[in-house]
Order: sequence, then structure tokens, then C-alpha cells
Amino acid sequence: MKNRRVVITGASSGIGQATARLFSQRGWSVVAVARRADRLATLAAEIGCATFVADITEPADVDTLHAYLADSGAVHALINNAGGAFGSASVEDSDVADWQKMFDVNVIGLKRVTSALLPLLRQASTDSHADILTVTSTAGFVPYEGGAGYNAAKFAAHAVVGVLRLELAGEPIRVLEIAPGMVKTEEFALNRLGDPARAAAVYEGVENPLSAEDVAEAIVHAVELPGHVNLDLITIRPVAQAAQHKLIRGKLTPASNQK
Repeated sequence: MKNRRVVITGASSGIGQATARLFSQRGWSVVAVARRADRLATLAAEIGCATFVADITEPADVDTLHAYLADSGAVHALINNAGGAFGSASVEDSDVADWQKMFDVNVIGLKRVTSALLPLLRQASTDSHADILTVTSTAGFVPYEGGAGYNAAKFAAHAVVGVLRLELAGEPIRVLEIAPGMVKTEEFALNRLGDPARAAAVYEGVENPLSAEDVAEAIVHAVELPGHVNLDLITIRPVAQAAQHKLIRGKLTPASNQK
């Protein structure tokens, strides 16, 4: 996509990093945004993208990001990918600080970046269209034990996306949402559980959990569709995960044809 620029938050690892790579391969100008300068530098050396070090939970960082983007060119697409889960305790026993971190990055950060960049996206849309794609989670649709804080944050993010789509109706700005189920990345489960053994157990025996690259393919596909096509909500899971509560561990095999 020559001359089109995409901004990706949470681009230093996992889905965000894979998405930056794929957009770059497709010819987009990529601005990778994340907190960790060293990881962004490594990504930039690999794919030749622009980078911006920012914590989306810090208003000053987002203001500076807006100023940088306004001075450096048009913004045609925003991928709100930054997020995370912290802790797996019950409602009764979980740490309020973990809930605050989850809401800060998954909800308030989403709102802050979207509000800051919307004028730039609106300006770019005058030539064709612009896109705001937010990565939520299937945790935002179905609650589960031990997930209350993350469930609540992703339910809220899903609501923000839905309201934004209504509020932007009539403008050439698509509002898209992708909600992954089980995705095996290097950091998500580890950040949530804090223990490598427990993190590995999440995926134990699951045949082909989604990879970050799988989700990136869906993100880029949605954004590269013709401008009049809006994929409001994409739910993406591995075949082994039929639902939030239905996960098959072991080899997937055809049922017997015997009656």
C-alpha cells in the first residue's frame, strides 16, 4: 500500500510486532509504538520501520506521539493493539492494582490514543478512507473464573469500539475489531501468571494454538479490503478452541464413521 501509513501500538512483541512486519512487507509505511526502546530498535533494524517510544497510559507520551505524527505525514490506519492481562485471582482475592493496570492500558489507553489520532485519521480520510482497528479478545464476550479484571477490561474495550463506530457513522472511517481467542506468544501468559511453568501449562497439549502471525494476517487482511467493506468484528480462534470454555488438549482426529 504505497504512500499509506499505519500506526501500531504495542509493537515491541507478539501480535503488534508481527503486524508491523506484515504491513511493512505489504508496502505500508509503519510507525511502531511501544514502551521498550531496545525492542523497537531491533524491529526497525529488521524491517526499516519508523519507531516511537511511548507509554499509552501516559498522557504526555500520547501528546508527543500526536505531535510527531502530525509533523511527519498522514496517518491512514491506527492499530490499537497495546493491552495485557495481569493476575488470575478471583474477584474476592485479586489485587485492585492489577485491575487498574488492565483498565489503564486496555481501555483508557485505547481511548487516549484514538482521541489523539482521530483528527489525523480524519484528515487522511478525505482522499479515500481511514481505519481504526482495535485488538480486543474473546475474553470480552464470555467471562470465566479467574479472569474478572481482564474480562471487564476487554468487555469495556469492545463497548468503546461499538460506540465509536456509531459516532463516526457518516464519515469515511472504518472502525474494526478483532477478538482473538488462544494465541501463543512469548509474553502474554507469562506477564499474566508470572511463572514460566504456569505460562507453558496454558498451551500444553493444544494442537496449533494461534500464533501472533495468524492474527496479524487477519488484521492486515481486514485493513486492506476495499474501503467500503467493514469487518465490524472478527473472532479468531484455533480449531482446538471451540469456545472460551471448550478447549481440546491432544491431537485433533476425525470421529469414527461407525454408527
